[in-house]
Amino acid sequence: MSAPTRSASSAALDLIAGDMAEVDKVISARLDTGVPLVSQVSRYIIAAGGKRLRPALLLLMCGALGYTGEQRFNLAAVVEFIHTATLLHDDVVDESTMRRGRPTANEFFGNAASVLVGDFLYSRAFQMMLDSRDMRVMEILADATNVIAEGEVLQLMNMGDASLDETAYLHVIRSKTAKLFEASTQLAAVLAGVPPDMEAACARYGQALGTAFQVVDDVLDYAGDAAETGKNVGDDLREGKTTLPLILAMQRGRPEQAELVRSAIQQGDVSRLPQLIAVVKETGALDATRVAAAAEAQRAIDALAMLPANSFTEGLLQLAAQLLERRA
Repeated sequence: MSAPTRSASSAALDLIAGDMAEVDKVISARLDTGVPLVSQVSRYIIAAGGKRLRPALLLLMCGALGYTGEQRFNLAAVVEFIHTATLLHDDVVDESTMRRGRPTANEFFGNAASVLVGDFLYSRAFQMMLDSRDMRVMEILADATNVIAEGEVLQLMNMGDASLDETAYLHVIRSKTAKLFEASTQLAAVLAGVPPDMEAACARYGQALGTAFQVVDDVLDYAGDAAETGKNVGDDLREGKTTLPLILAMQRGRPEQAELVRSAIQQGDVSRLPQLIAVVKETGALDATRVAAAAEAQRAIDALAMLPANSFTEGLLQLAAQLLERRA
């Protein structure tokens, strides 16, 4: 698969620039509340930017399938609210202090405000999904929210567990991260009223893309630059997360290297982070993790074969290919 140019990947998002502006209007209107702190915290984290990948995927998939109804703006805002709620809760659980290059909401406003505003965003998202008057839409979003919560609990249970294998790792990220990607692309298919096999292909694209996105993110925890990624290098290790680069380093390394990684995971020890980074590089674990991400990105691209050939489908393909160049 050839890597796209920066202009090609930007062109994918240019296709939906007008739609994203409409989504921003919906977000702004639905954050309007009589409780000032709710708006403050919500706007703080949403204004931090980020890639807005989930609503973008929903809009691009709608374009690929020819759906132009207003409900696409509402549901794009819904998935962004659910995602934002998970970020607020994640940062409290992980005791994170930096996201997207600035203090996290919990660092700025405190844990209590972050948890409660996250709850508000979840409940507001469920109010908004009722606007669709479509039981299938509500089923997909309710199931996704539940699976995401299960994934969060699984990740918590796995903290400090150096025995976690690749299968268990993938189960967690497909629940915690990829599920909302999957829901976003599947929702577009439901709105467009496509046949079940095409809906399944749309869902498969989202799941594979979300999985690739998280695997690359886990690479960046050991190979990224905090100035570019907006988070501290080694945060995953500090939190005791057993990610694919570490799993593969333990499998591929010499006994003493595997023991270094195992001990660091169990203790959440970042004091030897330079040595650990050296191990994941020397064992080829980072390269092998990138290969795993590439396989997921290709799976996403393969799923697009069932979609109509148009500029939006091409944009979805470019987003999958761009993951292989991701540095932040």
